[in-house]
Amino acid sequence: MPRTTQQLHPRREPARTLSAATVLLLRDAPGPDGTPRLQVLMTRRSDKASFAPGAYVFPGGGIDALDADPATHAAAARRPTQSDLHLTQAMAAIRESFEELGILLARHPDGRMAGAADIAAIDRHQPFAAQCQARGLTLAADSVYLLAHWTADRDLPKRFDVPFLVAHMPEGQTPVADEQEQFEPVWVHPQDALERHAAGSFFMIYPTIRTLERLAKFASADAVLAAVANEQPLWVSCPRAGLLHGKESRHMEDEAPFGELALVCPDGQIAHPLEWQSERAVPLLKNVQRLTAPNPGVMTGPGTNSYLVGEPATGYIAIDPGPADAEHLDKLWRAAGGDIRMIVCTHSHPDHSPGAAPLQQLCVQAGRAKPPILGLPSAPTARADSHFTPDRALQNHELLALTGKGPEGEITHTLQAIHTPGHAANHLCLLLLEDGLLFSGDHILNGSTTVINPPDGNMADYLDALDTLDALCAQHGADFILPAHGYVLGQARSAIAQLKAHRLAREAKVIAAMQALPDGTLQDWVAHAYTDVPERMWPLAQRSLIAHVERIRAQGPGNN
Repeated sequence: MPRTTQQLHPRREPARTLSAATVLLLRDAPGPDGTPRLQVLMTRRSDKASFAPGAYVFPGGGIDALDADPATHAAAARRPTQSDLHLTQAMAAIRESFEELGILLARHPDGRMAGAADIAAIDRHQPFAAQCQARGLTLAADSVYLLAHWTADRDLPKRFDVPFLVAHMPEGQTPVADEQEQFEPVWVHPQDALERHAAGSFFMIYPTIRTLERLAKFASADAVLAAVANEQPLWVSCPRAGLLHGKESRHMEDEAPFGELALVCPDGQIAHPLEWQSERAVPLLKNVQRLTAPNPGVMTGPGTNSYLVGEPATGYIAIDPGPADAEHLDKLWRAAGGDIRMIVCTHSHPDHSPGAAPLQQLCVQAGRAKPPILGLPSAPTARADSHFTPDRALQNHELLALTGKGPEGEITHTLQAIHTPGHAANHLCLLLLEDGLLFSGDHILNGSTTVINPPDGNMADYLDALDTLDALCAQHGADFILPAHGYVLGQARSAIAQLKAHRLAREAKVIAAMQALPDGTLQDWVAHAYTDVPERMWPLAQRSLIAHVERIRAQGPGNN
């Protein structure tokens, strides 16, 4: 993890979370064309509520001590696989559904669901479970399943830790709001709710929106219940927020900016700009800046990321100066205060290394010592536009150190060079040892997979290098990856594992294509193995397919 001395923002303790539970009551009802489709019950919160006033939500509320009481649990039916915690959460959701909307998830001894007479006989303001027991009702906690788990963002002054549960709406019951906390119960298809929210007529908060986005993919209530039958949530999230064009922008763990927000604002400060621009360097830590080159495109995403590691007391190492763009290099040089001690290129591709020599010359012209250009020379297999010869070739695992004196004593920033062939034969990654940061060049990207283009690219080498990086991340506690394209990635080892799994899954599709079409062309195999990729991208995909085919054939005849 990064040193606390390098964090941009002072430590702050997020507000403690409060335990709550909410339930999505589901049914199938005819749509506009008469075809049954999924609906979920929602209700509008009071305009005077202390949390999310006026928002449309699912029924729910705080978990009470009685919800966890063994006597309350004894009043409920439970699944053998339902834990005590999940039972407590289900009890809270059942109780809140009744108190807020008069929905009673309970059964008579003969299996009949509670009806209008039972609902009328139970006082919403008196102990709930005891009243149900007195009428011989068993609470149907066994019909309530865990869909997801949300923890409110770290920046909020009032935070809830909330399981989002799901259950079928009992037949024959009609929701009636308490007109105190909840108003206007409404059945709505998830996509309709999202469209009404976008139009400004159906206000919802972030977790509700994201839940409905995922729920909209299901065709029926039964499909939702089947997906959660294994007692595992479909997702768990504690979102993070940054700034996009001056406005708050929240993101879940599977969204591209999440890792960057975790690095820059670990305690939930809403202070980090997320829009891509090439005008100025973006500080990620006190000792790490990123300047994105103005070369966006299909292969480069928002542009090539150049990084500066260091601070005024130590000078700077420039990583991947990018293309030979005079304005970009001038901005990079100025962001370092002109004090660039070393220039390192992760590999020789034309969006990474051509800027090295002019950046070096810029330093010399300003009267500074000539910073050496470091990296690995391009191999004979490199493309004509990717020839590169550094001033000095780096050794595998060589250390590059910056040192200086600061207010608190000696400062050191140490980069370890790791040879990671695969995308290019001369590819390097760099590990900032003191802060556990992996500069991954093009080996690992955020938002796409890198192209492996033989002969300079090699899939077997690429996968082996992923294993090397995973081991180094484990050894040094590295949890963040800073790629040459895209935002910072968090949970480094998980990201590497997912990337390797993706590559191997793609390889399985390539093997299937080769077996199904033994006399097929490369174009035939791409069309068979890359059905999830837009056809316009197939020429690029074909390059990586060739790399997969080479690896498959090298492993022996049993693989093709």
